[in-house]
Amino acid sequence: MKETMHKADLNWAELPFDYVRTDCHLEYVYRDGKWDEGRVVEDDTVTISVASTCLHYGQECFEGLKVYETKDGRALAFRSEENAKRMAYTAKKTLMVAPPVDLFVDAVDRIAKLNRRFIPPYGSGAALYVRPLLIGITGTIGIKPSKEYMLAVLATPVGPYFKSGLKPVRLWVEEEVDRAAPLGVGDAKLGGNYAAGLRATYGARDRGYAEVLFLDSKQHKYIDESGSSNFFAITKDGRYVTPKSSSILPSITNKSLIELAGDLNIPVEHRAVEVSELPNFAEAGLAGTATIITPVYAIQHGKKLIQYGGPNDVGPVSGRLRDALLAIQTGDAPDPHGWTHEIQLD
Repeated sequence: MKETMHKADLNWAELPFDYVRTDCHLEYVYRDGKWDEGRVVEDDTVTISVASTCLHYGQECFEGLKVYETKDGRALAFRSEENAKRMAYTAKKTLMVAPPVDLFVDAVDRIAKLNRRFIPPYGSGAALYVRPLLIGITGTIGIKPSKEYMLAVLATPVGPYFKSGLKPVRLWVEEEVDRAAPLGVGDAKLGGNYAAGLRATYGARDRGYAEVLFLDSKQHKYIDESGSSNFFAITKDGRYVTPKSSSILPSITNKSLIELAGDLNIPVEHRAVEVSELPNFAEAGLAGTATIITPVYAIQHGKKLIQYGGPNDVGPVSGRLRDALLAIQTGDAPDPHGWTHEIQLD
């Protein structure tokens, strides 16, 4: 068993999904055609020009991934290379310069090692959330891409995204607010996409629902995703169905669940899903880094309430998939896909 350093004095089992200040963050700068080696910043602020393109023209994107402690005290990062590739895709769509994959992966390892005392203990239900943030920092007035970029990488311990944890939640089908348009940037992880959905998400919460379920903006006929996660459902004959659309952010968690479903002999349908299909499913859920899998027990669509069991019922297929994914993330099961890698803390 690896020797672990003294942990931060936190109530790990009660952590919210929120920012907790840790020992430091990292800042890498792209200037004159190259990225620097990065520096450790003990303050939790960044200093940029008031005229930076990220502030005025939305040249900003981010990623989110988790680091888990194993039973024997090791630290495992989950699919950081996939996050690096997704950041590169987002950057290309917004004319930003993305960090190379190896720099991104090394930054994740480095920030986890520097803040190792904030890695939640195995079995606590919490994880170290790593948030790489890419921003344009050239000061300019006029709509044009930045010439310089900063990759700021922070780490913070988090609990479940929803306060209920694994307890199923209710969703509200949104029909008055569009999240993203076809041929737009809905498939990119931009802060602006989340800003566009805030009024819908909080409108749903004001009505007593945990999250909103967006429909496609062209016809309001097909399911896109929720405000925080991809959506999936399980058919009555046990198939894993998840919406496919050019305006949906490709969730790395959902991608992993699709592969796991294949391992478990669960048929997969990645296709356009009509909202009218909701009553035909046996289970429903949300999938994402923050949520892993959060079961859904009810969806309000107009005047129709669609239910999948009760408020304490986790569907058998959803539960099986969640357990299988979490076991790989925490090192409790073999990782045949090579999704995790150990962070050398010593």
